[in-house]
Amino acid sequence: MDRAHLIASHVAAAAPSATLSPAATSARSADDIVIVNPIRTAIGRAKRGSFKDTPADELLKPVLAKLRSVVEAHGLPATAVGDIVIGTVLPRGGKGATEVRIASLLAGFPEEVPCTTVNRQCSSGLQAIANVAGAISAGFYEMGIAGGVETMSMNDMSWEGGVNMNAVSHPSAKGCYMNMGQTSEAVAERFNISRDVQDRFAARSHALAAAAQEAGKFVDEILPIEVEVEDKEGNKHKKTVSQDEGIRKGTTVEKLAKLRTVFQADGSTTAGNASQLSDGSSATLVMRRSFAEKHGFKIMGTLRSFAAVGVEPAIMGIGPAAAIPAALEQAGISSADVGVFEINEAFASQATYCVAKLGINPDLVNPNGGAIALGHPLGCTGARMTSTLLHEMKRRGSRYGIVSMCIGSGMGAAAVYELEH
Repeated sequence: MDRAHLIASHVAAAAPSATLSPAATSARSADDIVIVNPIRTAIGRAKRGSFKDTPADELLKPVLAKLRSVVEAHGLPATAVGDIVIGTVLPRGGKGATEVRIASLLAGFPEEVPCTTVNRQCSSGLQAIANVAGAISAGFYEMGIAGGVETMSMNDMSWEGGVNMNAVSHPSAKGCYMNMGQTSEAVAERFNISRDVQDRFAARSHALAAAAQEAGKFVDEILPIEVEVEDKEGNKHKKTVSQDEGIRKGTTVEKLAKLRTVFQADGSTTAGNASQLSDGSSATLVMRRSFAEKHGFKIMGTLRSFAAVGVEPAIMGIGPAAAIPAALEQAGISSADVGVFEINEAFASQATYCVAKLGINPDLVNPNGGAIALGHPLGCTGARMTSTLLHEMKRRGSRYGIVSMCIGSGMGAAAVYELEH
């Protein structure tokens, strides 16, 4: 099979595994699922940044407290929140679920408000939004909170447990055991993504993020929070964190070209053209339009579609190239209608492939930088990207925007949002 047909087969064969609703984008409906007050913390550098000593419950607490205050400011009790759904990936066992419950209680939510966690790897924060949207559409409640949290400082990505030998001998399932860097190398090799192309994409991400930060574009979406940090001498001090820490102004292709590859000696994936390990949290109020209008909430956008698809695990990074078309079709629009694309930069290899495969204007992709510069706190990312997208859509006046990411073990997810005018 030649390369063109091989690429086509991966994308065409990917069928949606989860959907929100049939296409319906033009007229507003009382049953629209709308986004209100999407916020996030700054993103800290894992192990070395300002959140390295902050556990997940304390990292999530201020974001949830802010959303509780928004609900109460509209004359509603906190118990009007039907559920709190939070994406989190790395905590072992029931730790993540317990941390989210603790965060909600510390944030001032009464015991009666339930919570749960969701783990669809890197799309967990977006999946949380989709889950709350689905619950509202089903009539379970009128308003919920969806988001994500990850502290990669306190939870590593190591594999625990044995290996299923039946999976190892399976042509597709064996790819699930590849680490993410290996899948990046697989994408680069299979689709001829050069090191130079990847480094240029990475340098662009840092340049755009640095410019956005200097212009104050992240201010409206970031909630400054106070944390306690321990220095090298063991002294603890408090500091307020209000800016993303991973952005490296002045990053150039020449500097990136000097970095050694990490996952394969003759490969092309480096620490410079891959997403950063990070800590952060993000959340938003999600509600039915009729409920939002009745209580005077300021709607920022409408969730028009959500799709999760499966792709070959060994090249999981192509996920957005399959998920974005599925989400567009569901929303009843084309890529030409989209003003901003937020595509997670897990690796420059996969991100550049997806942009090229879909024929997207690169100027519309991650206009304020992406995970290579900002960081990628796994469970938080989908919710963080939603906040970043909607604020950029508002600045540009773009009617439609897309959030999309690849997912470890071979999937992709995407959502279409419509700006509230």
